[in-house]
This record gives sequence, C-alpha cells and structure tokens, in this order.
Amino acid sequence: MATPWHNRYALRTEGMGSSVIRELLKLTEQPDVISFAGGLPAPEMFPVEEFKQASDKVLAEFGAKALQYGATEGYFPLRSLIVQQMARYGIHAKEDNVLLTSGSQQALDMIGRLLINPGDKVLTESPTYLGALQAWSAYQARYVTVPIDQDGMRTELLEEALRSGPKFMYILPNFQNPGGVTLALERRMKLVQMADHHGIPLVEDDPYGQLRYSGEHLPPLVVLDHEHLESRASDGHGYFEGNVIYTSTFSKTLAPGLRLGWIVAPVEVIKRCVQAKQGMDLHTSSFVQMVAYEVAKDGFLEQHVRRIRQVYAHRRDVMLAAMERYFPDEVQWTRPDGGLFLWAWMPEGMDAAELLKIAVDTQRVAFVPGHAFYPDGQGKNTMRLNFSNAAPEMIEEGIRRLGAVLKGQMAGSKRAEKVVERVLA
Repeated sequence: MATPWHNRYALRTEGMGSSVIRELLKLTEQPDVISFAGGLPAPEMFPVEEFKQASDKVLAEFGAKALQYGATEGYFPLRSLIVQQMARYGIHAKEDNVLLTSGSQQALDMIGRLLINPGDKVLTESPTYLGALQAWSAYQARYVTVPIDQDGMRTELLEEALRSGPKFMYILPNFQNPGGVTLALERRMKLVQMADHHGIPLVEDDPYGQLRYSGEHLPPLVVLDHEHLESRASDGHGYFEGNVIYTSTFSKTLAPGLRLGWIVAPVEVIKRCVQAKQGMDLHTSSFVQMVAYEVAKDGFLEQHVRRIRQVYAHRRDVMLAAMERYFPDEVQWTRPDGGLFLWAWMPEGMDAAELLKIAVDTQRVAFVPGHAFYPDGQGKNTMRLNFSNAAPEMIEEGIRRLGAVLKGQMAGSKRAEKVVERVLA
C-alpha cells in the first residue's frame, strides 16, 4: 500500500507554495518567447574567462583547502573584501559581523528561522519581494503591509501598521523588487526613527544597491540607524549594534549561479545565524567562495559593476522609451533609477494573469503578474517587467507586442462596457 504522504507533512507546509516566477521560467525557456519575467542578469555580462582563470588558480594553489569543509562563517578573505566594499557606501562593519550564505535567499530563510514564531507578524512594503514571502510563510508568518509609491514606502501610513506589533520590518530601499522604486531620504530617516521608537528591528535587503544608473546615492538604512542612535547615546554606538540586519548578494554583480550572498548583523545575531546555518548546510561552498574572492579582488568587481551599469542603464532607457511609444495611455509605470525592474499598473478591473496567458499564446511575450508580490493577493491589475536580461532590440520588439495585447484587451473591455451601458439605458 502506498504511503499517504499528504497526511505526513508538517503543518507549516500549508503556507508553502511554488514561486510564480520559477514556474514562469519553465515556460519562457522556449526560444521563441521574449521574456521580461525573470529577475535574470544579462548572461553575456558574466565574467566567464575570469572565473575560469580563478578556478584554475584556486585548484592549483589551494586545491585541498578549496575542496575541504570550511568555517560556517565563511572564507575570511572574502568576508574582508565585503567589509571593504560596504565601507565605500558608508557601512563600517568588521569581519565578525559578516556571515557568507548560500545566496541571499538563505539569509532570508535564516532570519525567518531565528525570528518568526507561528502567527508572528512581519511588516513589509506592498508589493514586496516574492522570495521573502516564500521564505517566511513556511514559518507561518502573517503580514502587515504598507503601500509604496514613486518614493518608496509611504511612511505617513507606517504608524498604524506598527501598532499591530510586527516582529520586524522588511525593506528593500534601493530599486525595490518588484516596484523599482527607491525609498526617499526623508522617508528613510523617518523609518529608522520609528523603528527605534517602537523597538522593532529592520531587515534591510540590498541586492541592487550598486546598480544605480541615475540620481544620487542615498545612505543605507543601517548608516542612518547608526547616526540616529549615536545622536542620542551618551556612550556612542558602533555599526551593527542597533536595529538593522543587512543582507546582500553577488548574484547581481558577479553571477547568480554562485549562490553566494551575505548577512551583516550584530555579533550576537551572527552567532545565532551560524548555529542556524550549521543545521542547514554546515557552510557555503568553500570552492565557490574562494573562486569568487579571486575574481572580485584587486579592483575587478568595481570595474565590472561599472560595465554592468552602462549596459543595464541603456536597456532601462530602451524599455521606458518603448513603453511610451507602444503602451496605451491608461497604463502607468515606475521609472527606476537602478536595479533590474519596473512596475506597471493597468486600469482597475484588468487581470494581469489573464493578460499573460493571451500575451504568451498570441504574441510570445511574458512578464510576471503583480498579484504574486502582495501578501494578501491584491494587485491583480499590476505587472513586473525585467529589463536586464533581454537585448535592446528584443526589449523593443517585446514591448511592442505587449503593447498590442494591452490595446486589444482594453479595446475589448471598452466594447463590453458600451454593451452594458446600452442594456442598462
């Protein structure tokens, strides 16, 4: 008799579900589909030759160490490099504040494992990163949301949300996924002050911070938190002694296939994260960490990021210009200063999931319906578009096709409305 597995799963699996994006990627791997769906970096930008040379060097000079078990905290030279990189953006940490993870997705899962009891509330932007919702729903989190606009989270609505007693706040301040928006400086300062006032930690997720194409750099939340605490503390505070846990990744600057991210936090939090990671995978791949360090060191990462910025800025501009040409006037969208995405709103009543089916079937173009990024399933009339992965000519053609689908659906909707009006007259 077959085992009835459905009766054996833990209760927490009831909150688990498949990623809409992961499922879409299966569809859009078809060569004739122009896809704006995945959050994929441009593969032609991957430094393949540098990785080949670094792999050869690591195996030739450090082969036994690279293929051996390693420290849970991570490869020390790589942690030092991350400390140096963060200092360029005003974040001053020590190696003891840094833990290397198997992608920043593992860092999010780790935070959930450490902080979330069943039924705990997590405050997020609305919409927010789907991967965080996936990670924390498995720990039976509930969500309190605050909407975004062109300047990020609407902090004037934050007070009421904080009164509900969330365990922590999750914020993507730079070129937010999925919205592409950046949290304004005044709002960053207010967010940090309110987090301190209510005693609620902040998780600052910053995978895109280095990918700015226009506008001025804004200080990370962890920097503002330090300045806020220092201004009112008699004994002074160091970085990562305050309210912020910071996460980032090499997925958008080197390559996502590395599955290499990091979490930066107070030392006592890092110690707990180390214990959690030991139960997950012992440590992130020694070989991957050592190769990534060899590639990134000696200024290569900075040079490579500058090249990425030029390519992605051009693709962003191509997509925005094409949307101006081909999209109906009733559709609105964000104009991101960096990152990989922009966000579009269709008129109320339109369903992006239905539009996706038509777009793929008739025009072979794909995007991500926006409802997946809302904890409460709102946003049925929204969509996320990725501009980093497709070549400029494909962006132009894909937006032209998507614009045709939008116009066709909206024209059909208007005809239906006129029929209803005649019937009711």
